[in-house]
Amino acid sequence: MNQLNLFFELTRLKRPIGYMLLFWPCTWGLTIAYDFSTNLKLYFFYLILFFLGSVLMRSAGCIINDIIDKEFDKKVSRTRNRPIASGKVSVTLGLIYSSILCFIALLVLLNFNKLSIILALCSMPFAFTYPLMKRFTYWPQLFLGITFNYGLILGWTSIQNEISFFPIILYFGAIFWTLGYDTIYGYQDIKDDEIIGVKSTSIKFKNNPKKFLLFCYIIFLISLLSINQIMNFNLYSHLLILVISLQLFYRQIFNFEIEDKNRSLEIFKSNNFLGFLVLLNLFIGKVY
Repeated sequence: MNQLNLFFELTRLKRPIGYMLLFWPCTWGLTIAYDFSTNLKLYFFYLILFFLGSVLMRSAGCIINDIIDKEFDKKVSRTRNRPIASGKVSVTLGLIYSSILCFIALLVLLNFNKLSIILALCSMPFAFTYPLMKRFTYWPQLFLGITFNYGLILGWTSIQNEISFFPIILYFGAIFWTLGYDTIYGYQDIKDDEIIGVKSTSIKFKNNPKKFLLFCYIIFLISLLSINQIMNFNLYSHLLILVISLQLFYRQIFNFEIEDKNRSLEIFKSNNFLGFLVLLNLFIGKVY
């Protein structure tokens, strides 16, 4: 039981926000691509596959992240008790766990078409080198956005079997969504990060975080509005964008306080509901 608890802690399975933020963009790409006048079984089948893939790859990514950041994690109060940083789980065992998770994820991936499989495999370098970025650039959140929202493209290609500008528009906006919420997340550790010398957008924009967040979320909303307009979505979808806007501007920017770690985490977690709202917006637009 102790080893099982350590595995859950290592993979963050008890914290669903991580794999849900990976899952929502997959559902967005799948939804704008799917023809809902046909049988819905395939849609729900792919939703299950994307959910499993998100859980597996996020879990594997957490392990690799903890291995790469082992020495940094020891110096940060929030992360020093993680299994690998604390020595409760060895690097070797962590690599074995990660390899098993990636293999199971590959079995899930093989259910998709050839183009989606190739594109997914091409994303692996981004997924496993992201933890290194904060050593070299103030923009690690940009690499996270590229990686975490890649499933949006895969959601589209799994149905259409080709790449189009429709998912690319939304993918571009989703990258800025991630830039925003992960910048907020980073303010939990900003003091420790500055001491140990790692970089982030949280540090880069610490003097004007709300301006940066406003910039990111405006781009995200423009991309979402563009999809609504291009695909001729109905009035109900546009009304949902107003709700999404309130979530972003009031819930996440107006209520944000750089010194309040608990609020930063709470705001970050609220993006799970926002991801669902975007899915609802796209689903209603496509179905009605």
